[in-house]
Amino acid sequence: MIITFIRVVIIYIIVLFAMRLMGKREIGQLQPFELAIAIMIADLAAVPMADLGLPITSGIIPIFALLVMHLLISYINMKSIFARQVICGKPKILIFRGKIDEKALKKEGVTINELQERLRGENIFNIADVEYAILETSGQISVVQKPDKRTTIPADFNILPKYEGIPYDLVIDGKIMTDNLKAIGKDYNWLKKQVEKFGINPEQALIVTYNGSEQMFCQKKGGA
Repeated sequence: MIITFIRVVIIYIIVLFAMRLMGKREIGQLQPFELAIAIMIADLAAVPMADLGLPITSGIIPIFALLVMHLLISYINMKSIFARQVICGKPKILIFRGKIDEKALKKEGVTINELQERLRGENIFNIADVEYAILETSGQISVVQKPDKRTTIPADFNILPKYEGIPYDLVIDGKIMTDNLKAIGKDYNWLKKQVEKFGINPEQALIVTYNGSEQMFCQKKGGA
């Protein structure tokens, strides 16, 4: 029992390490070669966990071999456009200037109903509102709506919103994010003074954020 537990922990750590090196894509955004490698790693990891008669290296070595293959293919993709197109394919335009390309749909094996479902996933419920729909190599569909159907933005009214920048987490669950404080050129004493305006100390905060507009959000732990 203990040996099984140890083997599972070791293999789990190895698989987690391998998947971490593969990047942070979501499953739906994986390229075909990445998905194939992920499936194979899962199968290889299951073998030594289920069969205690096999040495644990029978699972670990193939996993590292697949990881090397992934890194090699990724490097080739970055260096060669031709190789990238061969390995990952090319994006396909399914709707061009408001007209559905039937040949492209058939070639990619996408039905009209599947196309409508994908569009609804992009919050577009009327196919007549679409100017372009592009099937990406990851399987995702990118959509450009017709000009009169697009959501308005401040630039449409010649309005320049105030710069906000990205929000920095300064406190998470009572822990001070010192690196983020340094990134905005502040220190603990500054943070303490700002948080005290909310009636608490930094260590009592559930979360404290600060953005480029000098806006601070603060909430006390416990929901009070």
